[in-house]
Amino acid sequence: MQDQIKNQTLNSLKGHFLLAMPGLADPNFSMTVTCICEHTPLGSVGLIINRFYSTVSGKDIFKELNLECTPDLGSIPIFIGGPVHINEIFVLHSPPFDWEGCFMVTPSLAMSNTIDILESISMGKGPNSFLICLGCAGWGPQQLESEIKENSWITNPASEEIIFDIPVESKWKEAMKQVGIDPTLLSNKAGHA
Repeated sequence: MQDQIKNQTLNSLKGHFLLAMPGLADPNFSMTVTCICEHTPLGSVGLIINRFYSTVSGKDIFKELNLECTPDLGSIPIFIGGPVHINEIFVLHSPPFDWEGCFMVTPSLAMSNTIDILESISMGKGPNSFLICLGCAGWGPQQLESEIKENSWITNPASEEIIFDIPVESKWKEAMKQVGIDPTLLSNKAGHA
């Protein structure tokens, strides 16, 4: 059993993207790019990085938390991290990594969800690059592996450039190109070779 857990840990998708295949019918994940923040035999957690709320901004989040914010940060987008824990805030970010609830995803990328990082962000003193998400995506034991076998997802190592620098509407297409796939050639029908 120990060897099985060790092998599953070695095959972890932590720090990878899940790219939704065109045929993925779940409206929560259609055409999404999800950064996997944890993947163990007990399940997986990730944040969708290419969907944001059109009616919620940084100003709303900071006001809800009774935090003052600099005017330029009031208009930052708030991302739809996923359909789980939709009332919780998660921050996907670059260095520094000294926040109370900082959880490393890769050596240069972390997820945090404590008030100290949000206070710093609201005053313009947080990480250089970050996404604020409401909610996350979650999968139970072996659920994600099963969905990958069903051709619902393509995986690829996460790219900080795609997370932080590519416009939201282009992230899925750019992530697919990074895998070497022309998105216009993908079929929405699943199959096995």
